[in-house]
Amino acid sequence: MSKRGNITDLFVIGGGVNGCAIARDAAGRGFSVFLAEMGDLASGTSSAATKLIHGGLRYLEYYEFRLVHEALAEREVLWAMAPHLIRPLRFVLPHHKGLRPAWLLRTGLFLYDHLGGRRLLPPTRTLDLRRDPLGRPLKEGYARAFEYSDCWVDDARLVTLLARDAADRGAAIQTRTRVTAASRDDGVWTIRLEDVETGLRGTVRARLVVNAAGPWVDTVLREAMGQAEANHVRLVKGSHIVVRKLYEHDRAYFFQNEDGRIIFAIPYERDFTLIGTTDEEFAGDPHGVAISDAERDYLLAAATEYFERPVTAADIVWSYAGVRPLFNDHKSKAQEATRDYVLTREGDAATGALVNVFGGKLTTHRRLAEAALSHVEAVLGARGKPWTKTSKLPGGEFGPTEFEVQVERLNALYPSLADRFLRRLARQYGTRAALLLGEAQQLRDLGEGFGADLTRREVDYLVANEWARTAEDILWRRTKLGLRVGADDTARLAAYLAGRRTGAKP
Repeated sequence: MSKRGNITDLFVIGGGVNGCAIARDAAGRGFSVFLAEMGDLASGTSSAATKLIHGGLRYLEYYEFRLVHEALAEREVLWAMAPHLIRPLRFVLPHHKGLRPAWLLRTGLFLYDHLGGRRLLPPTRTLDLRRDPLGRPLKEGYARAFEYSDCWVDDARLVTLLARDAADRGAAIQTRTRVTAASRDDGVWTIRLEDVETGLRGTVRARLVVNAAGPWVDTVLREAMGQAEANHVRLVKGSHIVVRKLYEHDRAYFFQNEDGRIIFAIPYERDFTLIGTTDEEFAGDPHGVAISDAERDYLLAAATEYFERPVTAADIVWSYAGVRPLFNDHKSKAQEATRDYVLTREGDAATGALVNVFGGKLTTHRRLAEAALSHVEAVLGARGKPWTKTSKLPGGEFGPTEFEVQVERLNALYPSLADRFLRRLARQYGTRAALLLGEAQQLRDLGEGFGADLTRREVDYLVANEWARTAEDILWRRTKLGLRVGADDTARLAAYLAGRRTGAKP
């Protein structure tokens, strides 16, 4: 936390994808930046997504052409920016008789192929599910499908690497730090902070505040800034289930439901299938949100409508839920509410400016950050040109089609380590995997194991470089090894972390 005399240019509230993207862009342009997150990075909405970098095919039904165009154009930009975290994924959309007609699906996919400047992603093709192997997991009644392209992303790691790059460019990133009050005087904000673990308090002074608190954006306005009538976002809950792998191929499925909603079934962490999402109105505190029995049953029934083998509750190995802060456009149904983002600015350099971020999605985080920086520069003046479109995130310093080259490189450097282990490290850390491994030649060289292939070396790396503090941070956000690590190993990991020197931060 800053000393009384120091004034930072930009104070960002919220360590989700939008807050970290804004902090990164601003730091890269030469602004001084302080970001405060009340929990762990990506501990809210940004780790509870369907984990797609996509244009949003279904948004075309609601005439969200600007959003779809922007999102489609961003797919290959982000893939090039983080080719270790982001990869192409083909989706199979079966035609369901009685729902959206085939001509409508073809028209939507034609627009999808041509709206966004696609260069590397392959185009749509039509499938005969009666002959194509991609039809084998499905019931016999589905004869025709369309296969199209989008991308997959490790959402929580994306957020962490945005924060890492922001910090490498000079931003101060403070997790487990709550904003308790913010007031402005003579063009300068005084932001009061509290460490949620120790209770220690401090202040930061800033010329401009960006409120990117996600589901808590209105809460910040009401409780920290005294705007009693703040009601700008509509909270919509989305839940997912993870089941044992339902099929062997590498495609995802896009399923239509009779209620007009859609779900995805996506290959997940090699041995699993991710099914989601739901769209339900939500009221209350987003902390600790969990899937309901009704949502679980809805997802199971929707998947069973298509798959030949019924999907049951006994197949579920994990579930998660998040709350999306959609801009309140007063649509009648949750699934119809806009996924576009809205930014507002109040105040100026003389009075102290506030930029609020409402809505947004993983795919458009970089463009949202550029839009936010337009507001920042309108108040504080320009420092540098937009730069993130051709940038690389840490570990992503290779071409978008060169991931397998990175895996081969690691196998050559570490011939005694398992390919599966090295492939996981390449996905998570990219070119920095070798930095983590160092001179190790055997798994035992990496120190104590905590289940699966998680070692002390990796844990120490995550604590030192990626703000990890707890077992949950490591097992469910920095990695997804929580799917493979048992309770005893989790307890040992928690004990090890608790025994480390407190307060260690990147």
